[in-house]
Amino acid sequence: MKLLRTLPPILIVALAVLGTTSALAQSSITIKLTIDATQAQEKILHTHMVMPVKPGPLTVYYPKWIPGNHGPTGPVGKIAGLTFTANGKALPWRRDLLDVYTFHLDVPVGVEQLDVALDYIEFSNESATDKLVVIGWSQNVLYPAGIAAEKIIFKSTLRLPPGWKFGTPLPVEGAAGDEVTFKAVSLDSLVDSPVIAGEYYRAVDVTPSGEPIHHEIDLVADSAAALEMTPEMQKGFTNMVAEAGKLFGARHYRNYHFLLTLSDHVAHFGLEHHECNDSRIGERSLLTPEGRREVAGLLGHEFVHSWNGKFRRPADLSVPYFEAPMKTDLLWDYEGLTSYLGPLLAARSGLWTAEQYREDLATTAADMGPGRPGRTWRPLQDTAVAVPGQTFGRGGWTNWLRSVDYYPEGDLLWLEVATLIHDQTRGHKSFEDFARAFYGGPNQGPELKPYTLDDLVQALQSVAPYDWVGFFHDRLTATSPNAPVGGIEAGGWKVDYSEKPPESGGSSRLAPSVNAVYSLGLRVGTDGSVQDSLFGGPAYKAGIAPGMRVVAINDRAFTPDVLHDALKASTKNDQPIRFLVLNDDYYRTCQVNYHGGERYPHLVRVEEKPDLLDELAKPLASR
Repeated sequence: MKLLRTLPPILIVALAVLGTTSALAQSSITIKLTIDATQAQEKILHTHMVMPVKPGPLTVYYPKWIPGNHGPTGPVGKIAGLTFTANGKALPWRRDLLDVYTFHLDVPVGVEQLDVALDYIEFSNESATDKLVVIGWSQNVLYPAGIAAEKIIFKSTLRLPPGWKFGTPLPVEGAAGDEVTFKAVSLDSLVDSPVIAGEYYRAVDVTPSGEPIHHEIDLVADSAAALEMTPEMQKGFTNMVAEAGKLFGARHYRNYHFLLTLSDHVAHFGLEHHECNDSRIGERSLLTPEGRREVAGLLGHEFVHSWNGKFRRPADLSVPYFEAPMKTDLLWDYEGLTSYLGPLLAARSGLWTAEQYREDLATTAADMGPGRPGRTWRPLQDTAVAVPGQTFGRGGWTNWLRSVDYYPEGDLLWLEVATLIHDQTRGHKSFEDFARAFYGGPNQGPELKPYTLDDLVQALQSVAPYDWVGFFHDRLTATSPNAPVGGIEAGGWKVDYSEKPPESGGSSRLAPSVNAVYSLGLRVGTDGSVQDSLFGGPAYKAGIAPGMRVVAINDRAFTPDVLHDALKASTKNDQPIRFLVLNDDYYRTCQVNYHGGERYPHLVRVEEKPDLLDELAKPLASR
């Protein structure tokens, strides 16, 4: 595997201080790795490594800065039973006082290899249930300092519970019983190639007709019923693969696996890899229309990352090993552009309708406008720069703090870029011209081609001459209560509000709720828990805050229907809506002065302008 890497100056300085620069350029070793996952159901994985060494001081790392997480998130606190053994004798080790991911020991004279053992404990239930497991290799290995990850070769074996089947992009060398042996790959490639396995497993072929590269969806679930995928959905994902090929004009992988875990007992997220994605969602997601919509959006986003984030990656996120810190200032492109293209692929493939695509844009715009007062003090650029020091904000006070807004606001930013390319070239060029120029080229398998902001601007300039530097500066540094809806408006639509709720109901399946954000400034769980209160909104002014629980509304015990009824009745009288809330152990009555009824965002057509949004959502094959 050929990896093209550019080291930021700060890393070169740091490596020089550590005395590892020359070693990073020259050394190469092979480590034998065995992961015993036969106790995955008990939430424990056992690792054994045979690591070649030389006598003298040795420093080893546990992976810290994890690609795709954009921060020092390696779960070092979950390892136990760490031992280093040489010639049958245990060696003492010590953790670094300044970096808990670093371990030091002394290798005796005459020792050429170490046996390293550790256990990974899944006590937070992120990756394992009684019926399945997701193996993230970075969670189960150590590696020696002074060698680039691309030059540390791992020869790996995985033991699974009896009868379990697996899916992975990692090349298999052989399998015997419940033990799988993989071909030797670099540490970079190993970390980039997770494995999903389980009692209930299914592989669904989504390779388009005539496509030479194999694509499949690997499913593991907590039940056999959850694996059912409709023929229409399989066709939609086959279309998605074809549309992605047309969008970028190239592929940069040997084959591709959508690794999809269906469970209510694991963490729910998506993590990109070059030849696969690790996506986790609720058990019955394939069995309902709303669940299928969520799956389409999630897999579309992570698939785009194979090009934007893995093949092309900001240079400051392209580090030589997992101890080196990353700079996250270009996440508005890495994640924001992906957030723009993922829904487009879902629409172009038929997995979403054009109306669902517009609904998604309307919600994003509403959430980034009056739904995000934090935009008045915190610019978009800072939400990217601050990533290593913050957590993924979900729920209370995110509207005022801001969190990972480079995702949704980046979506709006890149929609505006697409419309600017169209307008500046009078329709002679499109975003696809930029995508093919920037992400195209021959398929040499998984390859990393780093870029800078200057590279990005030059690529756009070559397609559509424009003041892109000024454009990005304005969008990245502005603070405003208004959403950046230039792309929506240039596309022939505008954001408006009505009493009709969106098709999705505005509620996540993971956190069922009544979405009254655009009316009361309030999101309330079906159990009455206050999930969010809009800073400066009507509910906030009345004293209702996240973490409280709504007990009653207008003297009647809370239910979602009672809240909906109160909103509808608010237009017919001048009395405030009375909320009885529980704050810790104390009750309080809050009078919410609101009379606007139910209110939800939608896109409304502006007939005087061409409809570019619906044109964008059409399959490329039909143009």
